[in-house]
Amino acid sequence: MAASESGAMFLKAVDCEGEIKDKFFIANLINQVITEVGPQNMVQVITDNAPVCASAGLIIQNEFQHIFWTPCVVHTLNLALKNICAAKNLEKNAVTYEECHWITKVVGDLVTIKNFIMNHSLRLFIFNEFVPLKLLVVADTRFASAIVMMKRFKLIKCGLQAMVISEKWSSYKEDDVVKAAFVKENILSDIWWDKIDYILSFTLPIYEMLRICDTDIPCLHLVYEMWDTMIEKVKTAIYRHEGSQIMQGQSFMMWYIKF
Repeated sequence: MAASESGAMFLKAVDCEGEIKDKFFIANLINQVITEVGPQNMVQVITDNAPVCASAGLIIQNEFQHIFWTPCVVHTLNLALKNICAAKNLEKNAVTYEECHWITKVVGDLVTIKNFIMNHSLRLFIFNEFVPLKLLVVADTRFASAIVMMKRFKLIKCGLQAMVISEKWSSYKEDDVVKAAFVKENILSDIWWDKIDYILSFTLPIYEMLRICDTDIPCLHLVYEMWDTMIEKVKTAIYRHEGSQIMQGQSFMMWYIKF
């Protein structure tokens, strides 16, 4: 794809089946396109953040001194949200997991509640009586899927609470009593909803920037200013929640900014 003042333009697609997709192979493909378009007409090459793509981008930069390689802003922000909302307990990711595992747990609770309601026709029928909006089935491959799901839960909070305290929900003889109790306990928990509010408060600036950048309209000239504004909004949300002064950040604040 080529981005210009006139908008996005499809250039070509390449069938790479059976090829070894190393940095040299990818750099060669990009090089061919640069030759076709004309190096004088290009200023930048954008790829995702895969290490092999980053290496290919550096090869292009070395060959064409006026062309810059840039990682995709949308992919970068999506990876950041993934690491925050779905931190994995790995040795190389130990610090991230330590600071974010509570967020991962909240996201896991949301998925459990969504599946519990949607995977049974009677429970879904009761849900539809109390909630005018549908529970979104967000694919993991979509950008910021956890945030999208969290925003929808926030919108239908009152309906969910009315559902679990209704006579229909109470009289329904559920074979999985433990899970039903878990769903009701979380939906009626102010602490659980406060966590959701907090997560949304400091992730929405990232999500909003992601949405702005995920378009066909050239916006790279706006990215740097948007990035600074986004960071300030994130800081403000965390400071406000922690009740700390700017020079007295808590551990989560210090980790988040470093991250």
